[in-house]
Amino acid sequence: MQYGLGHLSVAPLRIAPDNSSEMITQILYGDHFKIKEERKFWSRIQLIADGCEGWLDNRQLTKINEETFLTLDAVTQPTLSQDLLSYIATKDDMLCPIVLGSRLDIAPLLNHKYEEEEVITTKNRTNLVNTAFMYLNAPFLWGGKTPIGIDSAGLTQMVYKLNGVNLLRTTQEQARQGDALSFIEESEPGDLAFFDNTDGIIDHVGIILKDNYIIHAYGKVRIDRIDHTGIFNTEENRYSHQLRVIKKIL
Repeated sequence: MQYGLGHLSVAPLRIAPDNSSEMITQILYGDHFKIKEERKFWSRIQLIADGCEGWLDNRQLTKINEETFLTLDAVTQPTLSQDLLSYIATKDDMLCPIVLGSRLDIAPLLNHKYEEEEVITTKNRTNLVNTAFMYLNAPFLWGGKTPIGIDSAGLTQMVYKLNGVNLLRTTQEQARQGDALSFIEESEPGDLAFFDNTDGIIDHVGIILKDNYIIHAYGKVRIDRIDHTGIFNTEENRYSHQLRVIKKIL
């Protein structure tokens, strides 16, 4: 088995080994993974954090040995970037931008330097809402996980990651995590609300706020009303999503 590490700010993970293929998620700086298959220009990898598999351009990964991989994997509270955008200095003293949620404690492995204050990530429910607000107005991007483009499950995954909890990548996978609540009145800010389509397939998720509001990625990361029926979009004057279940994760 071979192992790798994301050394760029953001790299796309695709369904097929082709730059025109659909992006299913993104590799952020410091994400580590297993290399399941290697070809001349592409590698099929599996992210450790959420098990997501796809194809990554070989120029966008750094191979690491098993010992380094196991050391990274043993860290339960990694150091993550808490700024929308910051910079690391490469071994050539060139600046490389990194985005919110990037893993900083891997920098020495790449001979990179990070001079800002480092914050060790711990489980913290009280800060979930404030973290979510950092992504407000980010445009919707299928497979995105950053403040410059994100999807609904990417938003919830990153918000929880920055507060010490690993969520899986898709809405359907996340809906299998945590404990279901019987009524919306039982929910608290930070809980996750899941929504389904006309076929009963869960295809959207958002984070509950106080006073019957929700923050979610729909066109952009936005705040809307929520009730027993679902999300009511005042701009469109209609329910945009049908509520399926509310889950308490943390």
